[in-house]
Amino acid sequence: MFTGSAMKGSATKTSADIPLERLLFYALGAAALVYAFLAGLKTIAEFDLGWQMATARWIVQHRQIPSTEVLSYTAAGQPWTYPAGSGLVFYALYLLGGYGLLSWLTACACGGTIALLLRRGSAATAALAILAVPLIASRVTARAEMFTVVLFAATLSLLWEQHQTGAARLWLLPVAMVAWVNLHPGFIAGLGLLGAYVMLEAVDMVPASTRADAIGRLRRAFPWLMATGAATLVNPWGWGVYDVISRQEAALAAHSQLIQEWVPIPLDWAHIKSGLSPFTPDMFYVLLAVVVLAVLLALARRRIGEAILLVGAAFFPLRHVRFLALFGVVVVLIGGALLASCLPLLRSKIRGARVRAILAVAASALLVGMAGMRIRDLVTDRAYRMGTEVVSFGTGLSWWFPEGAAAFVERENLPAQIFSAYTEGGYMAFRLGPKYKNYIDGRAIPFGTELMVRSGGLKASPPDAPAWKQEAERYGINTILIPMGRYVGLQFFPVLKQFCVSDIWVPVYLDETGAVFVRRSPETEALIGRFRVDCSTAPLPAAPVGNGTKAFNQWANAASVLKALGRNQEALAAIRKALEIFPDNGYLHFTRGHIFEEEGDQNAAERDFLAATEMEPNLVAPWSALAAYYQEQGRLADAIRAWEKAASVSRSPWEPLENLGYADLMARRPQQALAAFDDAAKSLPEHSELIVDDTFLANIAHGRARSWYRLGNLPRAISYEEGAARLLPASADLWRQLAGLYAAAGRSDDANRAAAHASALP
Repeated sequence: MFTGSAMKGSATKTSADIPLERLLFYALGAAALVYAFLAGLKTIAEFDLGWQMATARWIVQHRQIPSTEVLSYTAAGQPWTYPAGSGLVFYALYLLGGYGLLSWLTACACGGTIALLLRRGSAATAALAILAVPLIASRVTARAEMFTVVLFAATLSLLWEQHQTGAARLWLLPVAMVAWVNLHPGFIAGLGLLGAYVMLEAVDMVPASTRADAIGRLRRAFPWLMATGAATLVNPWGWGVYDVISRQEAALAAHSQLIQEWVPIPLDWAHIKSGLSPFTPDMFYVLLAVVVLAVLLALARRRIGEAILLVGAAFFPLRHVRFLALFGVVVVLIGGALLASCLPLLRSKIRGARVRAILAVAASALLVGMAGMRIRDLVTDRAYRMGTEVVSFGTGLSWWFPEGAAAFVERENLPAQIFSAYTEGGYMAFRLGPKYKNYIDGRAIPFGTELMVRSGGLKASPPDAPAWKQEAERYGINTILIPMGRYVGLQFFPVLKQFCVSDIWVPVYLDETGAVFVRRSPETEALIGRFRVDCSTAPLPAAPVGNGTKAFNQWANAASVLKALGRNQEALAAIRKALEIFPDNGYLHFTRGHIFEEEGDQNAAERDFLAATEMEPNLVAPWSALAAYYQEQGRLADAIRAWEKAASVSRSPWEPLENLGYADLMARRPQQALAAFDDAAKSLPEHSELIVDDTFLANIAHGRARSWYRLGNLPRAISYEEGAARLLPASADLWRQLAGLYAAAGRSDDANRAAAHASALP
């Protein structure tokens, strides 16, 4: 129930209830604000921040806003427009206080978003705000999107106040929109809110009892709504700013496959059940349950507009994870108001003021306690050390970025051009620009899908691959800089060992966060002679310090690099050092389990894989590792259960489902195997060709063929095996399998042709 004005249709509060409710609101609100501020106070790890600040630096230096790409050598001159205000803000703050000041900005933005939601709130609103903090904090980071979250909350708060009271200060809307359209393309969400407000008033015009008030509110708001829409044109490109939106929408299909923030959140029973676990809850699913309850209450009270708004808010994160924060904002404000309006009715069902007070205080204490525990985990870095986070509590730049490698490139004046991929490209654009242009960064526009896919393929290709030679000659690439972070880094560069012994691309720098390779040429021989690194003996970590979070990350990253280099005993020693600092990190147990497995210590490997699944129960990698281990040991029932768990927690379940299918085949369960292969195929999203290749599709087809063969259906088995052979025509094994199926079906001529084709292949 609102402290300023009661929601329409709510019962009158008794005088005894008011002081307690206000007290609970203050307690819950304070907990939410502190929690939000501390959740936002973390090191800077945004991949987009670099190119935004690099663009701002270019604007300051050239005194104009670019309309083409100016930071890279691969897309130079391509059309590119983007609101420049956010980058200018970040760049100014960076000049004033470095990355540390940017960390304080994100903390203030996160806390400020919650404050906007609480400004006319209730105890119910404050309670939901506590639950929504993780969603909001996940998107309120040092990137332009941060301004959209804050301004979305401010706009919704004003429009909701107008809907409730008819007396909001609507002149603030066009003022906010002028800022918004120059800060981030998310201003389009603000226009969506204007439409949602009109919808709310239109719905209230239907009943005669609320029609006059709704018309009056809308009549007063209409000029300001029009002014807010017109304010979107106050930008350097006028109507052209909408081109940004249209191009972004056109690229969404590719974005949703290649960029994590654009993937959909799965909505199936396995994920819902896992997300609602009392031990490891996912706050999106918790708030989704709140939405279901609030919508039912809204429908029961004939608040159709609010129900539509909540359902619409839930749709967007189910389409793209990027919209989590906006979903949280709507649930806190609208869902909180709906729940608050029903509290008087709930109180009337509970006899005795003392009992009502005890229940209210107990529920509030539980939420405040939960916030307190989460705050403890944040400020002690437990929350960040346990998960796959690339940030830590505090200020400054994240441990993830290859600062040492970038400093080496700059200090030794290494030859251009420099290759760096999507994740680190923005950082390189700012850290090494404008002297060095970048190969690619986090903008799918203007680089395009093809270059994004090609950059990832290059990082997975050995140094003597023709693709590297072609790319180096095409763009004049002479230096490669690769991040070595244990998350979102080293796993995308599985060829580190090959590069370390290459005479084509020679290692000249290596530490636990980055590596630098120089292309051998007459011009680089002297440089290689001075700096060539022996990866088999290079000390890692390069310079360990202390026993805190920094040291933990140094040892943990070093363990990953050492393992990738085959230096297993040193990797085990680094893991031991890291676990002495923080013993509950699932990734380290996962890594050590693989080392023990390679070394032949199967019991120790199983213990570590099990520990990893206990510490990270909602991550696919530990479950997949455990499943593969069980399968290798012939423990098929255990492997099947682990593969099923891996598929249930994965947002990309097609790979664990494929493996589940083959485990079922090994266990002589063809019906279950066929179901797993079918599920794998059905789980592939649109434009899946960007994320899976023909080998994966052929494996699915082959698995289906073997399943149908075991089930006694030779025609379907042959059909799928033919499909597999078409996908991988150079696979002699698939042709031999097909020949066997033809023979079993009595098709001797086809069998002979397939066998001859297989024999002719390498």
